[in-house]
Amino acid sequence: MRTEYVEAVLELAAMVPPGTAVAYGDVSELLGAGGPRQVGAVMSHHGSSVPWWRILKANGEAPPGHERDALARYLAEGTPLLGRFEDYQRTGEGRWRVDLVTARWAPTEPEFERIDALAERLERELHKLSVPNDEMSV
Repeated sequence: MRTEYVEAVLELAAMVPPGTAVAYGDVSELLGAGGPRQVGAVMSHHGSSVPWWRILKANGEAPPGHERDALARYLAEGTPLLGRFEDYQRTGEGRWRVDLVTARWAPTEPEFERIDALAERLERELHKLSVPNDEMSV
């Protein structure tokens, strides 16, 4: 995956404020590049330096294997939740998810301007041809 795309996804993920969340598809739509699977791959491999728990599947479920940590963060941030999260917190059983209808981040006008600038930069970078570093190309 191109470094420019990874950096753009991470920069956008860092913008999502506490108590809100977005789906992988929201990120790709805002950037105008990639898709939900590409965003998920970036977050899975490179997302530890940003608020990864705020970037989710469209169904609002926490990233697999990180449910307990994510739930603690959602509760601390006041992120709207659905389901039996109290049971899960107490016993490790019970299904729950982020209420994406209520929690979905709605960027402000200045945030949209920043996102647009990020998307434009990404588009310019993605249109440049990669040059192989094989010591044979001129």
